Amino acid sequence: MARLLSVNVGLPRGIPWQGKIVDTAVWKAPVEGPCQVRRLNIDGDGQGDIAGHGGEQRAVLVYQIDSYRFWQSELGRNDFVYGQFGENFTVDGLPDREVCIGDRYRIGSALLEVTQPRVTCYRVGIRMNEPRMAALLVAHGRPGFYLRVLEEGQVQAGDEVTRVEIGPEAMTVSEVDALLYTPSHPRSQLERALRIPALSPGWQGSFRALLAQGEKGTTTGNAGLDPVSGRTPAWPGFRPLKVARKVHESGTVVSLILEPTDDSHLYAAIPGQFVVLRLAVSADGPAVMRSYSLSSAPGDRCYRVSVKREPHGEASTFIDESVQVGDFLDVSAPRGNFILGDEDRPIVLLSAGVGVTPMMSMLHALAARASTQEVWWFHGAHCGREHPFAEEARNLLEALTRSHSHIRYSSPDREDRLGVDFDAIGRLDVRALQDLGVPPDADFYICGPSVFMSGMTAGLATCAVAPARIHTEVFGPGPSTTPGIASDPSRSPHPLVEAPNAGPRVSFARSGLSVRWGSRFQSLLELAEACDVPTRWSCRTGVCHTCETGLVTGTVTYSPEPIDPPATANALICCSQPDGDVVLDL
Repeated sequence: MARLLSVNVGLPRGIPWQGKIVDTAVWKAPVEGPCQVRRLNIDGDGQGDIAGHGGEQRAVLVYQIDSYRFWQSELGRNDFVYGQFGENFTVDGLPDREVCIGDRYRIGSALLEVTQPRVTCYRVGIRMNEPRMAALLVAHGRPGFYLRVLEEGQVQAGDEVTRVEIGPEAMTVSEVDALLYTPSHPRSQLERALRIPALSPGWQGSFRALLAQGEKGTTTGNAGLDPVSGRTPAWPGFRPLKVARKVHESGTVVSLILEPTDDSHLYAAIPGQFVVLRLAVSADGPAVMRSYSLSSAPGDRCYRVSVKREPHGEASTFIDESVQVGDFLDVSAPRGNFILGDEDRPIVLLSAGVGVTPMMSMLHALAARASTQEVWWFHGAHCGREHPFAEEARNLLEALTRSHSHIRYSSPDREDRLGVDFDAIGRLDVRALQDLGVPPDADFYICGPSVFMSGMTAGLATCAVAPARIHTEVFGPGPSTTPGIASDPSRSPHPLVEAPNAGPRVSFARSGLSVRWGSRFQSLLELAEACDVPTRWSCRTGVCHTCETGLVTGTVTYSPEPIDPPATANALICCSQPDGDVVLDL
């Protein structure tokens, strides 16, 4: 008979770590006497990061005394106390290799159900003073598991743990954990896991993504952890393309039409993707990397990138003033996750300023396939002089049988005609969409200045638009994901304070930054953090793939080796080091 050895609780608090303060509740302490287990938590307990922990599906975390003994031997430690692994229930019995997802247990007067393996993050490494811990838990098949509270009740140390129902499919915690995190994802096992009603929605979504990846025949990356795995770029690194034409689209936007240098064809980009340009701005300085969305119709004969000249913009000024027809530019293969979906739903294209560039590619694609979907086109500009592609977009919309258009100028010129060139004065907001009757079940694509995108995203959320239907593209560095650590939006990417004179050059394409690698860094992630380049991460040990980043050119080595390798032409920056010069999509 399994037994509850300890009930452990703890509230979030700030823990110093690498010069930062981490908000975490991973430090738990035993409770004396009875304790009430509620639907979302145990009395006296809390989570510092409810996105990764807590909620109905992860109300109670369980870890086993047998695993305590294993880690004491494996790590050569004898200093463990109950709650050492951040668990709420320390139990004798219930090993991960025997407990099944969907099993139900009676403990005291509470009834609980197993929902998923534990998702490990870097904070368990802080608690254990062992940075590798998140990876070790998965590699050794000892993650622990979460419980959902079916019937609230009281529990206390010493209570027997009685299994009252076996989960359908009898699929163990260890099996489910390995199915997601290790390289093997057999279709039969994925289908089996998806037949378990108790499996949490997040894990179900990951397994459905892996099934879809298998159906597409994709063989690289883990779509269950990184949804865009498997979109391998058409060519590695950079390829020289010729500037066939140069067109001024507005007072500040210029387009370059890029063609192959021979009779070869280009990869037909997915609408919404971008390319990285490597620009020799100065003869004696390092090349400048910049990412630009493709604004052309998807095709294999040419690419069009459209660039807004920014005040003091090194790359945009060079493109506007120095790049000439006939020049050759180094261009990466198209990349990016902001792409037009293939669902048969209404489509809303929302842009402001030069954010219109990827929308033009999407609009071209819709017109080329004579889409019968309802298409809503919204664009905001300062005035007619600053409105690129106005006539081109109008012609494409006229070719669509179910299109709607609404243009707003915030400060129109005298010659701008209301009702002809634009539809209203002011800035675009969600109220405009509501007034025009845009259906909330549409797919929304948003690109423009950060204030515009954040306002639109927040407004759509208040209109009950599902998060999965809202797609955004950020020019420049994307938002950070630093669980438990408050980000400082006032800090922008910058060179190293103490820059090494030698070492491989690491270029962050979205941030427009190029620095030297130094031996004081353990990973590319640490280098990016030192330069305040926005990053996404969670485990910091090569397990979760949150940090998976496009590797535009170059190669990396891993230490430690990731549990499951990233997709081709990507890198897990949390545990990788550059072999030579590299360019990252950050």
